Amino acid sequence: MTKYIFVTGGVVSSLGKGITAASVGRLLKAHGLSVNIVKCDPYINVDAGTMAPFQHGEVFVTDDGAETDLDLGYYERFLEIDTRKTNNMTAGQIYQTVIGKERKGLYLGQTVQVIPHITDEIKKRFYKAAEGFDITIIEIGGTVGDIESLPFLEAARQMRPDRTRTDVIYIHVTLVPYLSASDELKTKPTQHSVNKLREIGIDPDIIVCRTEKPLGREIRNKIALFTSVPEEAVIEAPNSFSIYAVPNVLKKQGIDEQIMMLLRLRSKKWDFEEWTAFLEKLKAAETARTVRIVIAGKYTKLKDSYKSLAEAIHHGAIANGVRVELDLVDVEDKNCRERLTKAAGIIVPGGFGDRGIEGKIGAARYARENGVPFLGICLGMQCAVIEFARNVLGYKKAHSTEFFPKTPYPVVDIMAEQKKIREKGGTMRLGAYPCRLKAGSMAAKIYGNTLISERHRHRYEFNTRYLKAYEKKGMIVSGLYKEKRLPEIVELKNHPWFVGVQFHPELKSRPLTPHPLFRDFVAAASRQVANNTARIIGAAQTNTSKAGIV
Repeated sequence: MTKYIFVTGGVVSSLGKGITAASVGRLLKAHGLSVNIVKCDPYINVDAGTMAPFQHGEVFVTDDGAETDLDLGYYERFLEIDTRKTNNMTAGQIYQTVIGKERKGLYLGQTVQVIPHITDEIKKRFYKAAEGFDITIIEIGGTVGDIESLPFLEAARQMRPDRTRTDVIYIHVTLVPYLSASDELKTKPTQHSVNKLREIGIDPDIIVCRTEKPLGREIRNKIALFTSVPEEAVIEAPNSFSIYAVPNVLKKQGIDEQIMMLLRLRSKKWDFEEWTAFLEKLKAAETARTVRIVIAGKYTKLKDSYKSLAEAIHHGAIANGVRVELDLVDVEDKNCRERLTKAAGIIVPGGFGDRGIEGKIGAARYARENGVPFLGICLGMQCAVIEFARNVLGYKKAHSTEFFPKTPYPVVDIMAEQKKIREKGGTMRLGAYPCRLKAGSMAAKIYGNTLISERHRHRYEFNTRYLKAYEKKGMIVSGLYKEKRLPEIVELKNHPWFVGVQFHPELKSRPLTPHPLFRDFVAAASRQVANNTARIIGAAQTNTSKAGIV
């Protein structure tokens, strides 16, 4: 029978509930238990697909095409699982389902209410997600006290009396702020947060305290006293050198043993060696050669907009034994080109809307003309295709019909069958699609395979009508979705490393298994650094020799 762990948050948002939940899952998986993990988002949006990156960070896409919260990225990276639609639920989905049932008359004349109808629908999804797993971790978004979260918290409360005390536990993540003026940690916010949780009817079993300073025995005792948990159940979660070190931090305080004791579970094995070895590589990379990578995007004001991308780059760096310095450059910034000149590698990421398009096209041109390793992702690939058409093929007014519908050279266009669909969501290519790689191509060498599967989130495609003109001038299509003859990967001949992909490879990169594209891209950027260093040294030696200095 599946056991349930509910993770709630208090005091402020963005405390790291997702990382805490994922870290707990990683530890329990190391004990040989099968673990699934679910995110409950209290917003009324049906999914994250229509939300701007500035509002909520990146949209994480699953294999089955769900547009979800970015926390699912943490879940996949920490637990090495492929999440699905059932791993994310929103208040919008719940209300939409319940109202749909009511309209069909499925409640037989009942007055439809939050309790029991909304909470029953939530619990139904909890049970569905838990099928076939030893443990299901459920993270409830927002903070205790938010009106939007109440139905999810009430459903979580009902889970314990519905089952047994040893089937369900509650972990509360809270903040213990440090006041520099008085040089002390304050426990009152945590006390109030737990009191608010108790008003709902939930008594936390474990308190995870985010803190900048060590708690100390006295603070732990105080929190334990006022929250009615044992002192050992007050877990300190300080800022770590990496999010991937959090499982170790929690393990040292015995959080996994406490959970297993509370849920009456036995360890089947202990296998944490791979994760520990990865952390050693991570630490070693901190003192290695620095490789500067520019992400030339337009959502750079919020780092979470490119969360999976940043993580995938770091995975590639660790695999290469180098340290990456990320520079998030706004393509509309007047200093954009200057910052591009300092890059060992350039990535143009995905996005929607025409703002910043010319800046992205300019970044692709700079990388192509100056031999800088380049990776274009989704819209980034399309920008590379447009740039090549304008400046190599001579199609000066080439564009995407998304931004210039009357362009005489629609090198990026929407498929004819998609134009008939009125709802924008219906025209999106979402989720995993197969891709056949051209034998002997750079893409095939990078992947070590000729058949791959990658996740998509886009509407427009590279127009194959112009394919022969591109290939004649040196940009080849090395990856194809054969069923509809849609180009998935383009690459340049006679360039150190220039690849554009229509999909989002960052969504499938994991710490222990870095995505091949990012591993190879960082390797190319590292070679760029080495070559630049060699040129500088060579030039210095030449100048010294000319000056007659021995």
